[in-house]
Amino acid sequence: MTDASIQSRRVVDALVDEWRQIADLMRDRSEEHWHRRSILPGWTVQDIVAHVIGTESMLAGESAPPADRDLAESPHVKNDIAAMNEQWVDSMRGLRPAEMLDRFGAITTRRADSLASMSQQEFDAPSWTPAGKADYKRFMQIRVYDCWLHEQDIRDTFEEPGNDSGPQAEITVDEIVLALGFIVGKKAGAPDGTTVTIGLTGGVNRTINVAVNGRASVVDRLESPADVTIRLQSGLFVRVAGGRVDPEVALTHTDLTGDRDLGTRVMTALPFTI
Repeated sequence: MTDASIQSRRVVDALVDEWRQIADLMRDRSEEHWHRRSILPGWTVQDIVAHVIGTESMLAGESAPPADRDLAESPHVKNDIAAMNEQWVDSMRGLRPAEMLDRFGAITTRRADSLASMSQQEFDAPSWTPAGKADYKRFMQIRVYDCWLHEQDIRDTFEEPGNDSGPQAEITVDEIVLALGFIVGKKAGAPDGTTVTIGLTGGVNRTINVAVNGRASVVDRLESPADVTIRLQSGLFVRVAGGRVDPEVALTHTDLTGDRDLGTRVMTALPFTI
């Protein structure tokens, strides 16, 4: 197998396993659990699961159900993509837990079968993704990020931590790392010649280096200690990047060594998921 095919299988295996994780998390839950207001504005736990069903249904070629009201009026709907997501979510609000689990199982089995039959050429083919034009493999990496983050949303709502390490968590961090050049260089405005190290501990242990040399990019190593080193738990890092935790709150649980002003700007710029 080529490196590309190994990476594709890693992403697909993680995605399929993530769907199993969500199903296991929601199995045998009461209606109160399903209808509990989640940590995400405007959504219950059932709405989170409906969102995953809707996105995978769209990727399977289905069209979003027509809305019977103006969903754009909902305060948590911020853009056209969110409005389309809301069409799927709104269409499932009257379903019972067993019906939700049946729909979730049916669409994820269908999608798993489809992904298993894809060639490497299909994974390498150009594709629209929420992060812009890339290939289909990158799109599926984003799906791992999205689904795992939504599993964590449910866990945070239930106050039941878990599954914070392993392939899904690692791939989620991989996805955030791809945005760090833009976050550090553009959003945080790190000047040319600046270096930043982000040290993650907990579920995912990783050292990430960013150097600004004309433009900011992630590099394997730095020639000297970074201008600022930012140390925090990987779960907190992901939740800030995903827009779940306010950076100002996260900073109280983050260790900054070196240029604290730059470190604060990087943390403040970290959220990139709408």
